[in-house]
Amino acid sequence: MKTETRPSFMILALACACQFMVILDASIVNVALPTVQRDLGFTTTGLAWVVNGYLLTFAGFMLLGGRAADLFGHRRMLTAGLFLFSASSLVGGLATAPEILVAARLVQGAGAAMLAPATLAVINTSFPEGAARARAFGAWSASGGVGGMAGALAGGAITTGLSWRWVFLINVPIGAVLIAVAMTSLYGTRAVRRESLDLAGAVTGTAGLAALIYGVMQGALWSVGAGLVLLAAFVVVEARFARQPMMPLRLFRIRGVAVGGGLLLLFGGIAIAMWYFSSMFLQNTLGFSALQAGLGQTPAAVTFMVVARLVPRVSARSLLLAGSACFLAGFGWLAQADATSGYLAGVLGPTLLIAVGIGLTFPTLMAAATADVPEGDAGTVGGLAQTASQVGGSVGLAVLATFADYDHVFLVAAGLGVAIAAVSLLLPRTGPS
Repeated sequence: MKTETRPSFMILALACACQFMVILDASIVNVALPTVQRDLGFTTTGLAWVVNGYLLTFAGFMLLGGRAADLFGHRRMLTAGLFLFSASSLVGGLATAPEILVAARLVQGAGAAMLAPATLAVINTSFPEGAARARAFGAWSASGGVGGMAGALAGGAITTGLSWRWVFLINVPIGAVLIAVAMTSLYGTRAVRRESLDLAGAVTGTAGLAALIYGVMQGALWSVGAGLVLLAAFVVVEARFARQPMMPLRLFRIRGVAVGGGLLLLFGGIAIAMWYFSSMFLQNTLGFSALQAGLGQTPAAVTFMVVARLVPRVSARSLLLAGSACFLAGFGWLAQADATSGYLAGVLGPTLLIAVGIGLTFPTLMAAATADVPEGDAGTVGGLAQTASQVGGSVGLAVLATFADYDHVFLVAAGLGVAIAAVSLLLPRTGPS
């Protein structure tokens, strides 16, 4: 018993630590954006690419990263992703021009696309389906809450007391430690498969996602059209020509995979509205400093972390409906806030409600979207689930950024909460999530 428990604990700790680092980086960047803009001379449009560049490659390469994890081994891909993520963080922290920082964020997103599906795959293959896996997903999701909390605090403190550069450089020592742990604890967790990579599917799928996301971000209809054409070609390749497809279409016959992926698209827009736009509201409307904004988001991060641990105790549908109610109430409340509302009455209450909704919803969706999946496809489905979430966040950021005021941003996010409630009814009727 001891020989099995210890590796399982180490694997879960590693997966949670990787998720912590990815979310830490995102939350730190959100708080530091105004300072980055002033220091490097970003335009308002260019500043969005500090976030969008990461989302573009993260979402665009996620399917490829997930399939590569299944083919070449979870340990290899997780370690390679950690190295690329850490190295690009070093370049970003030393950037002297907007172009260098954006380029570093693009590479960092590619590293995350290799890393993230592998963490989900090792959880899926290391814990039996049911309560044990649900608890593991709850811990994995809660680690994101810890990362959000630490990022909100550390981002404000580092930006105010040291420099925004350290919000990137902090990933370097963390990544080095995690690489050492991965090299030892993941040995033999997933055998390498004797299959070739579906190059045609990889090219059409990755290019299609990237073109679609870029087009939405930039409002370029030609890029959106090219992305849709490439994704259509990807489906044809996978269905008709690929002998060993990168994304086996048979997986969409699993209702949790299909419906869960659609729900994660909607959820991505809600998450970006919560963390990105609430941070900007605190600094641009209420006049908070970066440190104050970080402290202001900490209660919501703590709430998400705590609530995520409750996921295994209630059915999936009930959790999603309760989470949607929190989104509707929280964003509706937040939409009423203005410069005269103050933090306690205008921001704290609604963000706590929204955080409860995120804590109920995110781990539930990840568990639903990866349930009943063959072990050999765990990385692929993990990549699909995270691709859906990231595409939703990227499209959500691009669409919500077109609104001139925050009240419309938060009202649209409330509408996404209603949509999640409606679509969640299509999930299979199951017991505890």
